[in-house]
Amino acid sequence: MGFIRRKLTIKIVLTILLAAFSVIMLLPFVWMLSASFKPDNQVFNVPIDWIPKTPTLANYIKVWGSSVPFYIFFLNSLKVTIWCVVGEVCTSALAGYAFAKIKFRFRELIFWIYVATLIFPGQMMLIPRFVLFRLTGIYNTHWTLILPGMFTAFGTFMLRQFFSTIPEELSESAKIDGASHFTVFFRIVLPLSFAAISALIIFQFVGSWNDYEAPLVYLRSRNLATIPLGLSFFRDENSSSYGAIMAASVCSLIPIFAVFLAFQKQFVAGIATSGMKE
Repeated sequence: MGFIRRKLTIKIVLTILLAAFSVIMLLPFVWMLSASFKPDNQVFNVPIDWIPKTPTLANYIKVWGSSVPFYIFFLNSLKVTIWCVVGEVCTSALAGYAFAKIKFRFRELIFWIYVATLIFPGQMMLIPRFVLFRLTGIYNTHWTLILPGMFTAFGTFMLRQFFSTIPEELSESAKIDGASHFTVFFRIVLPLSFAAISALIIFQFVGSWNDYEAPLVYLRSRNLATIPLGLSFFRDENSSSYGAIMAASVCSLIPIFAVFLAFQKQFVAGIATSGMKE
């Protein structure tokens, strides 16, 4: 009984601590949301008015009607992110299936060499990619953001690990009935892998949507800017209007929350199983 009580006490204490840390982490987001509905002269009131005394939508109207084309930045981010997500899911799923289910010479060696590219930081690739994009003529276009996002070792590794947990008996029985690898992939493997694919969608969506360095280096035209770069433009032109800056930040987070909520259950299941192998 003493052991059970001690274990229960530890569990309660850890739960309380984690809840407290969660609240602390959420406070900046709550303040940002609250400030977005306040006039500028109330944003920095002390003590903080978590619920605005005079809520207003003027900041949001200012964001979408500003001389800074915020809606263009938003649409640019949607375009780039959707292409990156679709491309990465397709390429990672096909490559992951090949590495997990198709036996060929040097399969493991090629796979681990490919995965080893993850040790190189993204900043190291900025200059080589810049030179390559200039030579190929796609510099200052959205393809400089889309193409690198469509092919990632992380996505291949993640889906390969998940595909490896699918019993070989399923694919072998399908092959006996005359099914090709594409049939096995589309009709057996993919329907069983929605959890892992959902997790990959969230990772890639958040990464592409929040990417700041690549647009800063590869895009020169203001009309091609994505949300992270566009927010810096908006902040520079509205440096005295913190309410409008907070409203723009809230708008930039809405797609991330929407995607996460849409794939939440599958995301948790995918994280729990993608690194396991029977």
